[in-house]
Amino acid sequence: MAPCTLWRCCQRSVGWVPVLFITFVVVWSYYAYVVELCVFTLSGNGENGKAVVYLVAFHLFFVMFVWSYWMTIFTSPASPSKEFYLSSSEKERYEKEFSQERQQEILRRAARGLPVYTTSATQTIRYCERCQLIKPDRAHHCSACDICVLKMDHHCPWVNNCVGFSNYKFFLLFLLYSLLYCLFVATTVLQYFIKFWTNELSDTRAKFHVLFLFFVSTMFFISVLSLLSYHCWLVGKNRTTIESFRAPTFSYGPDGNGFSLGCSKNWRQVFGDEKKYWLLPVFSSQGDGCSFPTRLVGTDPEQASVSNQSESGRSIGSNQPFPIKPLSESKNRLLDSESQWLEDGAEEGVVRPDFEDYPLRVLHALHSEVRTLKVSLLQY
Repeated sequence: MAPCTLWRCCQRSVGWVPVLFITFVVVWSYYAYVVELCVFTLSGNGENGKAVVYLVAFHLFFVMFVWSYWMTIFTSPASPSKEFYLSSSEKERYEKEFSQERQQEILRRAARGLPVYTTSATQTIRYCERCQLIKPDRAHHCSACDICVLKMDHHCPWVNNCVGFSNYKFFLLFLLYSLLYCLFVATTVLQYFIKFWTNELSDTRAKFHVLFLFFVSTMFFISVLSLLSYHCWLVGKNRTTIESFRAPTFSYGPDGNGFSLGCSKNWRQVFGDEKKYWLLPVFSSQGDGCSFPTRLVGTDPEQASVSNQSESGRSIGSNQPFPIKPLSESKNRLLDSESQWLEDGAEEGVVRPDFEDYPLRVLHALHSEVRTLKVSLLQY
């Protein structure tokens, strides 16, 4: 145990090296911009008004950048609630079984009332042997943090933390404000970079800082721009980085757009409904991280929204297998390895094969949706 504990302590210590590097760069950039550029260069040349404007705008971007970076680093990753953990008796029976089929049967019974709609690639229940829990949809085990993280996106070395449900919004704002910070620094430093480069300004200690400040801010701007663009695309598709490489598996197979409800609703899942909080690094994401709405079967997520506001609280179609409401409010059961669903209102143990009548259920759901639309139009 001692060597293992020592190794993990070393890993955690080394994990702070990238964070310290970013901190050093940010502190140096603050000194270079405020002291060397604004105080010595601008004020030294009589441009006091411009120096004040630059300092006010600079500190605005700087505060928002540091605030979002701090929240991304020190917000603990959200882990599954206790209902996803096996009870002591279930855990004991599971560990005694050597047959995978019997183990899956135990997991199916344990997950009967849980809002889980995705399975492994082999249509088995997603179970974490390390944490001994049934994984909620979109949750994954992080080997670096050694916990299961809700809606895990990735483990980021630059923040020494897992990016997931609890801090994904903070991570996006960190990228946004770091991009704006670098852009502002690069554009305001450019003219003095040219003056120092062409020897229009005399060689001083500020020359070194101004030249390198422009190069560093430009380099980070290009790097962050590509990363932010990629994550904006992921948010629009309602995917995590993990899901972009390996699509989540539903009853009908892998579906990269399984959680996509349309671009607007996808963005609101991350940033929330209240626009006043969108640009602030305060938590405002929708849901609890354990259950997520899924799109309707056969509906293009890039077209019109799945349902209007009045219909957002219920499923469309009496036999619709993929509810558009949060799964925590749904009575639908877990899809097990045999691809079976327990119908609402049916007796315990009465199940329907998933693939046998799947086309009929889809047609019935579409028919119910059209009928509901006709009624809505007539009422309108």
